[in-house]
Amino acid sequence: MLGSALVSALNGAITKILSEDISALEIVFFRNFFGVFIILYALKHTPPKLSGGKIHLLFTRGLFGFMAMILFFYTISVIPLGEAITLNKTSPFFVTILAFFLLGERLALKTLFALLIGFTGVVFIVKPFDISFSFVHVLGLLGGFFAAAAYTTIKKIKDIYDSRVIVLSFVLVGSFLPFLLFVIAPYVDVSKSFAFLFAPFVLPTNFKTIALIIFMSLIATLSQWLLTKAYSSKNLSVIGVISYTNIPFAIGFGWMLGDRFPDLLTFSGIAFIVIGGIIVSKK
Repeated sequence: MLGSALVSALNGAITKILSEDISALEIVFFRNFFGVFIILYALKHTPPKLSGGKIHLLFTRGLFGFMAMILFFYTISVIPLGEAITLNKTSPFFVTILAFFLLGERLALKTLFALLIGFTGVVFIVKPFDISFSFVHVLGLLGGFFAAAAYTTIKKIKDIYDSRVIVLSFVLVGSFLPFLLFVIAPYVDVSKSFAFLFAPFVLPTNFKTIALIIFMSLIATLSQWLLTKAYSSKNLSVIGVISYTNIPFAIGFGWMLGDRFPDLLTFSGIAFIVIGGIIVSKK
């Protein structure tokens, strides 16, 4: 998990570098496009055994996953890397809330306390009284919500679909929707705040950008493999705690790339989210 956290933060840093040359929508497209071939190869090598049967939930998982990724990558390109990753780490709180309403899971008093701590941390980071500053942070928070919605959908289909088929639905939708947005982008006029969803496609030509895209795809796959290996262990509460180390890794990488160092209020918000996340993750 420590390795996964480090590689995940590095992936965020590469995304931030790439955002100087190509749009967040293109980064999402290339990230998923290469993933399609990796998953198809894995399925060809070892065919899935589960029967499936709820194709609409597969599409829903892909849609939520795409929204989470585009919002996450966009916030990385605009705000400090550490803040973007911290806001994305609010997904466990949203998972807890969605599981309560959609899956009927119990919400203990300790969990409610953890949610209160976590969202207090969000307020410290977002600083909602400065609206012009906080809009992108709100998009980052929405990214955490959509990630939670994707995770909750997985919980409903994990017993009927092979995990690789679930991932395939994500990368397929995550490739098709950006392609669709590229096609309609010239005909759509939106406000500057949402222009990132309708960015024009510009084929990368310089070696640095192409090399970084390939490297990003490889280390993102490595991060997922390390993550899967970590969650295959028995000490899940310990693993959950260690997963939050990607926040200081991200702050470090962001600082090296020129991000401002977090102020005291932001640091306090990060600490609240980590503490709340640890509490909500423990059984």
